[in-house]
Amino acid sequence: MDSLTQIVLGAAVGEAVLGKKVGNKAILYGAIAGTIPDLDIFASHFTDTVTSLLIHRGFSHSVLFAVLFAPLFGWLVSLYESFKSYKGWSWLFFWVFLTHSILDAHTTWGTQLFWPFDLRLAFKTIFVIDPLYTLPFLVFLILAMSHKRTSKKRRFFNYTGLFISSFYLALTFVLKWNAYTKFENALKNQNIAYQEIDTRPAPLNTILWSANIDTKDAYLLGNYSFFDTQPITFESYRKNHELIGNIIDNEKVKKMVSISEGWYTITQKGDKLFYNDLRFGLLNMAPKSQDFVFQYEIKTDESGNVSFIEQEKTKRDAKTLLADLWLRIKGN
Repeated sequence: MDSLTQIVLGAAVGEAVLGKKVGNKAILYGAIAGTIPDLDIFASHFTDTVTSLLIHRGFSHSVLFAVLFAPLFGWLVSLYESFKSYKGWSWLFFWVFLTHSILDAHTTWGTQLFWPFDLRLAFKTIFVIDPLYTLPFLVFLILAMSHKRTSKKRRFFNYTGLFISSFYLALTFVLKWNAYTKFENALKNQNIAYQEIDTRPAPLNTILWSANIDTKDAYLLGNYSFFDTQPITFESYRKNHELIGNIIDNEKVKKMVSISEGWYTITQKGDKLFYNDLRFGLLNMAPKSQDFVFQYEIKTDESGNVSFIEQEKTKRDAKTLLADLWLRIKGN
């Protein structure tokens, strides 16, 4: 999830663990702890694109990380805070680290919660930024902070925020199943043979859902809003996997295919090849758009070394996507 959401979650969990004993310091350290696992993004400054993608939400989002580093951070904080409980501070960091990773497991990217095992949990029930999850949570956290640490109202507001956010997260599974069923029925009604369906919420909401459909030679992309009145339509995108040629056996290419869980297409523009990760959809909803959210130019040097260069996104892309989303959420 986005940084603000993880800060709010960390602060609320910190309050639940130690708020009664240390007051707003529990919220402060919980907020700090909520940002620590995401420091893995700095790997992109020291490694190539593929390696940084593998690192992202890997070890720092695992149970092992929480077990190993919570005691370390707990010990450091206990050295200079007046509340000297090493165990108390360790529990705070442990539960913040763990809940951070569990929340991220609900997004499309997912987390390697059980690292070093090669298993990425990605429930794909919530977008990385969802105001309906974050804003009520933030309001109740602020209300909790406005009361003394021994106040029953403080605990009531904090637990209410945790309950509402958790209830909404659970509700997203119901919404996902509903959307999945709609896509499944649409494919059946249109006599479309397919191998797999992959669904996810569209950006910033859980009303509009997107689906990738795996067919023999192409992927079908479709959208469904709970306000739709017309049948679901699908856009076809040829896989073009053959365009990669012999570099399909390259180790970086294999890793990239694994990262995208096989959901990718290859497009050619002039003499350039581009790798499109379909898991995150398009930057706009124009018919036959090739502007994928995550698109990488594939470069091969004279020595046969392969690299992936992520294509930049602009503010104009974001404005176009938001405008398209708003129209599509209201129904087809």
